[in-house]
Order: sequence, then structure tokens, then C-alpha cells
Amino acid sequence: MDNPDTRGLVLVTGATGYIGGRLAPRLLEAGFRVRVLARNPERLRDVPWAGDVEIVQGDLLEAETLAEAFAGVDVAYYLVHSMTGSHGKTSFEDSERRSAENVAKAARGAGVGRIVYLGGLHPEGVELSRHLRSRTEVGEILMASGVPTAVLQAGVVIGSGSASFEMVRHLTEVLPYMPAPRWVRNFIQPIAVRDVLHYLIGAADLPNDVNRTFDIGGPDVLRYGQMMNGYAVEAGLPQRPITPLPVLTPRLAAHWVNLVTPIPRSLAMPLVESLQHECVVREHDIDDYIAAPDGGLTGYRRAVRLALAKMNDGEVETSWQDASVADAASDPLPSDPDWAGHTVFTDDRTRETAAPPEKVWAVVEAIGGENGWYSFPLAWSVRGWMDKVVGGVGLRRGRRHPTRLNTGEALDWWRVEKLDRGRFLRLRAEMKVPGLAWLEMSVDPTDTGSRYRQRAVFFPHGLAGRLYWIAILPFHGVIFSGMARRITAQAARGMTS
Repeated sequence: MDNPDTRGLVLVTGATGYIGGRLAPRLLEAGFRVRVLARNPERLRDVPWAGDVEIVQGDLLEAETLAEAFAGVDVAYYLVHSMTGSHGKTSFEDSERRSAENVAKAARGAGVGRIVYLGGLHPEGVELSRHLRSRTEVGEILMASGVPTAVLQAGVVIGSGSASFEMVRHLTEVLPYMPAPRWVRNFIQPIAVRDVLHYLIGAADLPNDVNRTFDIGGPDVLRYGQMMNGYAVEAGLPQRPITPLPVLTPRLAAHWVNLVTPIPRSLAMPLVESLQHECVVREHDIDDYIAAPDGGLTGYRRAVRLALAKMNDGEVETSWQDASVADAASDPLPSDPDWAGHTVFTDDRTRETAAPPEKVWAVVEAIGGENGWYSFPLAWSVRGWMDKVVGGVGLRRGRRHPTRLNTGEALDWWRVEKLDRGRFLRLRAEMKVPGLAWLEMSVDPTDTGSRYRQRAVFFPHGLAGRLYWIAILPFHGVIFSGMARRITAQAARGMTS
């Protein structure tokens, strides 16, 4: 940084997530020095602000890895929350509790001046869902840490790429008539992501004696059904008739959301559970400490307009997809020598083409999403729906940008695990399979053009994994060979364009 002594050092946890990935660059703009904690720093390699922050590797579940991250920190932002279930044999509640306790201890030991936590807005006097209970408990642990803590409690966050916005968007766009759960009649106070970031940055300057929760919300209180039709108006769609149904339990509603939208059931469940009760701001005490943004808080319809504009311009800064939904498969692909002693299945394809490497790479990096997978679209579509039926992510997550990928981001049912732009791409599968799967694509120059190599790798889990590979083996000759052939053909066509 050019001026290292501007407004102190802040630590951002969850910088690979939706809110943290937007907060870090804005803290830099506000004059702070920024350090980010990441379990896998490689996932931050391609973000535009990576060179302006200090990146420290660590895991909130492993207390011994946190000392370096918290040393010398003035303000620590806790922006990590599991929305996708358990971590191995440990429930997500236990994991969240342990993470919060580790952060509280590390912050206290390092003499951190303030903790800022983004929690969930919730009503009083009702039985909360597991996820809202967990978020409430995390806030209580941090406030009891001995470090002054501000817990900002927000409800539905509206912004390009937010899970809540994507749920509203897809439900409205896909269904011209909506039989819906009763919670569509509940009142909700959404807040624009830009206003969430405003309050998070402002919380860094709260007085030292402030140790409490604050409700934050936008200026509009709406029924969920009104939010969907407000989206329809901004998107140029007819307003949708909505019929509340009393029979849809949260579990059934989450499965319905999973099938209709790109959001997997594991993420749809906590979103749906958070909508079971009316959720509005009960106090406005934050106004006594942090002034509203210039021009006032962002109304719901304007927040939708801004989000749609970002999407149309291909400028979605972060997305709910940035958070992995397959913790069990988050380990990177082992190197080839480590395969000794392990059962592994591979499918290798190599093709030569007269197209130069840059033309082939342009096709590779643009793969997926609206561009498709260059092979047997029906088979990919069927496999995507099969994944959806069992609660997986399916193919409809798409991609954030039509032609450019970054390390760590989602690509349909894959995650970009390794990217050497212009030469090599490795995708890790996040679909529901009895094992771990990767797809690699590489491009190398030759004397006459380039060589394209494609390799699928599968580590089966038990007998089910082996039977799965055998069952899909007949399709590989069609899918993977066709994929390699069409990618190189597309590159060759690009030579004349």
C-alpha cells in the first residue's frame, strides 16, 4: 500500500464469499490496510484487488492457524457462515460454534479493538430455524469475547449474485403462475448489498463501549410476493398471480426452489427457513452511530434495477456461487504419483488442430453456461436434472462472465480449481456423485497449430463409485470424444472469424 498508516489494519474473514469479496476492496478505498484470511489462498489469485491486500492462510476451525492472521489487527470482520450442512462428521452448528470461539480467543489474545459480525435479522419470541439459531449463537459468543463487537443483523440481501436475489429472480422468471408456500404473504425488510457494505465499513469506527446487536434493513417493508412482482416489473415481465398453499413444508418448499432455480437444496433450505416468520427491523439504533448513505438507503425496486444492470453488463462482482457447496470434495486433485495404491478411473482425449493455441483456449475458457459443453446437450441436461432431483447444484448455476473464468468460481456443476490462463484449466465436480471427480483441459502449441488434451479423473467411493463409473462408461465415448472434437472444430472456425 502507498500509505500504510491511513486508518489501521482490518482483517476480513470470508473474503472468498459474497459479502467479504465485496467488502475487502471497499475497505481499501476507505483508507484501511486490509488483511484477508483464506483457507485456500489460491481462490483469491484472480480477484482484481489481490495485490493490494495481505493474504494469510488459515482455517477458523483450527485455532493454531489464526495467530498470524490476528496479529496487529485493529478491526476483525467475521463474515463466515455455513449454509450447506455439515463438515464431515461434525454438524454445521458445532462447526460454527467452534469457529466463533476460536475467533473470540484469537481476537482477545491479539488485542483486537473491534469485531464486526454480519448476522441474520430475526423476530423475537419464536422458534428459529437451525441456521438462524446458529447465527444468533455466533453473535452471542463474539459479544461475550471481551472484544467490543457489533453484530449487524440483516435479512434478505438484494444485489447481483446474492442467493436471495437469485431465488426471487428465478422463481419470477420461470413460473408465469406461482403456487407458493404461505410465507409469500409474510412481511420482509430487504436491504441492498451496497447498504450492507456501507454499515459494515461504518461499524469499524463505532465507539469502544459499543458491544451489541443492530438491526439493519432497507426503506421498504414488503410481502415476499410483492418482492417477486416488484422484480417482474423491473425485468419487464407481467406480474405473476400468486396463490399461497398451506401444504408446502419448508423441506418441500426447499426442494421446489431447488428444482425451479439454480440454488441447490442445501442452500435453499436455510433461505426458505429464514422466511417462515415476518422479519422486519425492530429498532433503528444504528442511525445514532452511522449516518445513512448519501442519497439515503436504497429502495427495493432500485436495488433490483442496479442488480439487473450489473448482470446485463457482465459485471457481477461476487456471487453466492463463490461459496463451495461440496465441502467433502474441496480437496484439490492429488498429483499423479500419489495415485499409487488408490483406485482411479480416467478418460483421456487428445486432438491436434491447425488453430493457434489462443483460439483453442478462447473456446476452453468460454465453456459452460449459455455457451454449453460442446457435446450431446441432451445428455448434459439429463445429468443436470438428475443432480437437481437428489438436491445437487445441477447445470443451471451457469457462469458469472461469458468468456472469462477465475480460480475458485462456479461453472455449472463444476468449480474452477486451477487456472493457468492460456494453457490449463482444471474443474472439480460439485455434483452428487459417489466419489471425487475432476475435468482437465489443456492447450499446447505445436509446429502446425496446437494440441488439445482433455482428461476426466474419478476417485470412486466404495462399490457405489465403481458401479457408477461402469454405468456411465458407455456415454463417455459419445460425450467426451464429441467434446474434444467440437472444441477443436470451434477453434478452427474461429480462425476465419
